Amino acid sequence: MTSGTSSAGSSSLGPDWVLGEDGLRHRSAARVILLDDAGRVLLVRGHDADDPGRSWWFTVGGGIDPGESDVAAALRETREEAGLHLSAEELVGPVMTRAGIFHFFAETCHQDEVFFLARVDGHEPSDAGWTAQERDVLDEMRWMSPAELRSQGLEVFPTVLPDVVEELAAGWDGTVRVLGVEHDDETAGSEDPVR
Repeated sequence: MTSGTSSAGSSSLGPDWVLGEDGLRHRSAARVILLDDAGRVLLVRGHDADDPGRSWWFTVGGGIDPGESDVAAALRETREEAGLHLSAEELVGPVMTRAGIFHFFAETCHQDEVFFLARVDGHEPSDAGWTAQERDVLDEMRWMSPAELRSQGLEVFPTVLPDVVEELAAGWDGTVRVLGVEHDDETAGSEDPVR
């Protein structure tokens, strides 16, 4: 996989990233906060191929395909990224939304994210469904408690995730948490985060 833009209309990010009027690559994404009975969340660790020394944790999920609902995308991404087959009835929410602005593959990206909640137990995540592109930038999956997430040294996106996991483990009150626009590069104090 090569980095950078090959032309004004195409990108090494993939076809789901479209060039917006603001000059940023844009896509919508569905993410799933997967919680087990111990209150741990299943997270993915990834890095930017242009900055392999930097990595971060984020929730399972990815781009919403044309004509696909956010629920269908959340179910598909959970199956592809973690090997977990859920039904629409097992998704709760959306519980949170945000717009992340970040630098990835030498481009500035804008990703509108909707987060769902699902409770699972005893699932051993599988990377069998990862694409070649995902294998280039995804490193591992791990169940982590909020305390473990706070004490480890890597970045976490969104940054409020440990607090959100604690709140959701205690039970969702039906309120959609709206994080607004978050500039992940500024939050991180560095140049290249992404999911």
